[in-house]
Amino acid sequence: MESSDTGAFESSPPSSLVPPSWSSPTPALPLPVVVASPCAACKTLRRRCSESCVLAPYFPPSEPAKFAIAHRVFGASNIVKFLLTLPESQRDDAVTSMIYEASTRIRDPVYGCAGAISQLQMQISHLHAQLAKSQAELISMQIQRANLTEQLQMTKSQESLPQLSVKGLLNNPYDYQINSCLDDYNGFGSFWDPLWT
Repeated sequence: MESSDTGAFESSPPSSLVPPSWSSPTPALPLPVVVASPCAACKTLRRRCSESCVLAPYFPPSEPAKFAIAHRVFGASNIVKFLLTLPESQRDDAVTSMIYEASTRIRDPVYGCAGAISQLQMQISHLHAQLAKSQAELISMQIQRANLTEQLQMTKSQESLPQLSVKGLLNNPYDYQINSCLDDYNGFGSFWDPLWT
């Protein structure tokens, strides 16, 4: 047995003695993923977490409550089956959705996620009604503002016109013509005298 051990050592030369031309390039192989601790799913199910565990990327060991909630409602085998039917790009969103649906089902066993959705739709319709009311009030205020500015412009334009008073009429240049005509008629005194005198 000792001879076979020494023979094995003799057949492989030490790495310091091997010239560079003797070394053959080895293809880059993916390094095996060493799992330091099992994922939350494997820890809950008490099984060994392998490198190819489908649940490991989505249920890290630091967040065991996520898997506990989803496992309680959907079951581990259903979660795995569902994730295997999806492409990897959609799996993260699917796990988030499953966790949300499971948590709402635990909070509200009768309606679950549908109850939360209907409540949110009611809030949306209430907010739409408030928005429509606010827009109607805004339009009415804009109309009132336009009416007020129009009235202000009319009052300003009326104030800018000269106020015609009696003195203004007498001092008007056209009054000279009226007064001169009256003076001409005053020359016809007999015309203005009463006829029955």
